[in-house]
Amino acid sequence: MPHIGRLHLITDTRPGRDALAVVAAGLAAGADTVQVRLPDDATDRFAYEFAARVLGLCREYGATCLVNDRLDVALAVGADGGHVGADDLPVAAARRVLGPRALVGATAREPHAARQAVADGASYLGVGPVFATATKADLPEPIGPAGVAAVAEAVPVPVIAIGGITAQRVPLLRDTWVYGIAVVGAVSEAADPCAATLELLAAWSGVAVSG
Repeated sequence: MPHIGRLHLITDTRPGRDALAVVAAGLAAGADTVQVRLPDDATDRFAYEFAARVLGLCREYGATCLVNDRLDVALAVGADGGHVGADDLPVAAARRVLGPRALVGATAREPHAARQAVADGASYLGVGPVFATATKADLPEPIGPAGVAAVAEAVPVPVIAIGGITAQRVPLLRDTWVYGIAVVGAVSEAADPCAATLELLAAWSGVAVSG
């Protein structure tokens, strides 16, 4: 089964963002996983070609590539797996689609749902939003580090914290059972995505960060 990384970069395809350049910079700095998040109005051709280019970058750097929501695209490009949210295919169905060796990520916010997702075949869980974030619309209220820790303590699979995470906030998560972090704006909105990725990795390793 592919490796589940500690720092997941989620692609930011909002207008004005050069998503591929951000991915390349993040991978060069040491990010070990990329989650392809596609625009809601993406055509199948755009989804396939964009995911294929991200996968190519991941292969170049030895990183894991996942596709959020669009399991058909994950299969078409040969990604390492996919991630499903509350409104996507159920986890058990996603596992059947992707097969036994693929990574299947699932979204969870509390221990009961997390345990069910794992029972249904989830390889890891994305848990949040931890903090408020503007990179995705219609999100529920933040659950905070304590909420993420409660989920992490309840399941045997890696928990990836997501939502409003910055290098300055990483220490609030590092000493919990959280396995890793997923970020969008902390890297895509930075003036220097490479430096921002390095700062996140340093924070996760316990090295003091500025600010």
